[in-house]
Amino acid sequence: MIPQAQPEEAIDGVPADVLTGPRDANRSDGDAAPPADPVAVRDRFTEASRRTRASVSARLEQASQRVSERVANLPAAAKVDRPTRRRAGVFRRALRRETARLRDPKRLFIIVLLGFLAGFMLACLIARGEPAGADARAYWAAGRLWVNGGDPYHPTGPFMPYVYSPWMLPIFVPWSLLPWDVAWFTWRGATVIGLLWSIHWAYTRRPVTTAILLTLLAFPIAANLDTGNINLPLALLLFGSQFVGPVGAGLLWAMATTVKWVPALFLPLLSPRGRLWGMIWLVIAAVLTVFTLPATLVQLQVLFGFPRPPRVDYFVFVWAAVPWMWRNPSAFRFLMPQAWPGIARTGRAAVSRWREHWQRSPERTGDVFRRVMRARVRTFLGLGGA
Repeated sequence: MIPQAQPEEAIDGVPADVLTGPRDANRSDGDAAPPADPVAVRDRFTEASRRTRASVSARLEQASQRVSERVANLPAAAKVDRPTRRRAGVFRRALRRETARLRDPKRLFIIVLLGFLAGFMLACLIARGEPAGADARAYWAAGRLWVNGGDPYHPTGPFMPYVYSPWMLPIFVPWSLLPWDVAWFTWRGATVIGLLWSIHWAYTRRPVTTAILLTLLAFPIAANLDTGNINLPLALLLFGSQFVGPVGAGLLWAMATTVKWVPALFLPLLSPRGRLWGMIWLVIAAVLTVFTLPATLVQLQVLFGFPRPPRVDYFVFVWAAVPWMWRNPSAFRFLMPQAWPGIARTGRAAVSRWREHWQRSPERTGDVFRRVMRARVRTFLGLGGA
């Protein structure tokens, strides 16, 4: 029996006879095939690939035409217009990018940590229930008592005394006219919205550092949200003062400083002109305090006579420095041990210059020192160095 010739194998989906040409009819199975011309093989392979691509393209075109015909035959209510398809494509690409970002272990850790903190604080606030909002209730009752001719510094009933400046009571009156449930919801809701805005700003710039700082400040933030204390709103005012103009920045700083003493430490965080306007607004607040001096004396008596626990909730003011710290990452370089030798050298050089100046001209050193300090104060307040 004569064995039948086996079909030759294909290469990359292209039949072998296309690559090597038809079999010579005079060649037997045992004869060696003549060598193929490389140029001819490449030309045949290119032609076969072109035909294959053309065939696939034709099939895809036919499928696209069939889909278009079916979509055209759909009722008008089932059709999707082109702008909607574009928006859907944008959403799909955004979801794919966010999904790819979630594969980052560091980002996953941050999301889990922030989710845990938010859940913990929410559970604590829900567990408190009715006793929550004791400090906010004091502000609310003070506004109502003042409008009705009562004494907000010595309230009757389940209210704590009002311990802030008497000329600031009108600020609380519009909010105090609301029923307590509505007023408490408004107070806490506005605080949460401001806090979320500040977290978003900080997180988009330094995710890991923001998550760590929020972890450290979780208890002070939760305590302020629970009691409704004014510390957190004041910290958010200081936070926002670094995003407005000089007049607004100075006003926000002066208002916070009038209520509490801690915001006074944040004056250097403002712009030079903002510091100047802050001092101007603070002088106006001092004048208002003089005009209401009798009530201010009562306020001071209540303030220093009211027992207070250790103020852990004051740590929330650290959050007010976040914009300045995030914009000036090298501001705390002096805390690093490797920077201490350079700081020491700079200090020694400055002391040496002043000592030499004193040795050369003792009578003029005082005048020079006063001029230097005056120029620095003017620069600090945005008035120029002259």
